[in-house]
Amino acid sequence: MQLNKFTDYALRILMYIAPPKDVPYTIAEIAEDLHVSENHLVKIVHFMGKQGWLITTRGKGGGLRLNPDILEFRLGYIVRILQRDAQIVECNTPPCVLRPRCGLKGILDQAVEQFYQSLDHYTVADVLNAPPQHPKIVNSPIPNLNV
Repeated sequence: MQLNKFTDYALRILMYIAPPKDVPYTIAEIAEDLHVSENHLVKIVHFMGKQGWLITTRGKGGGLRLNPDILEFRLGYIVRILQRDAQIVECNTPPCVLRPRCGLKGILDQAVEQFYQSLDHYTVADVLNAPPQHPKIVNSPIPNLNV
């Protein structure tokens, strides 16, 4: 599963503004440091502000702060909202002729749900405080497809 850019940038924003500082963060500052367009960040920040995840202040001296309550939110919950129910497989547009006899969508939907459940083991605070992890290498029986 791949996160959309909206989700990717939103998570980066949360991590970026988590450390409190004397003055609020600005979109211009975040855009420059994260190498993302200001226009794109405005949409994401507006969405996260409406969710109550960010505290936004307009005008001179305004900017963004992290709502401290979000530190206890489950990561799976946040990603579900940011992904906006994005389907891993779209069977309706265009209509798939295999749909009547296909079991793939159900399997993939189950895998996506397990992905979210795995993320629900962690909070936003866990993401901010975790030391870098190296991926675990799992030996799995994959058949040799070389013919």
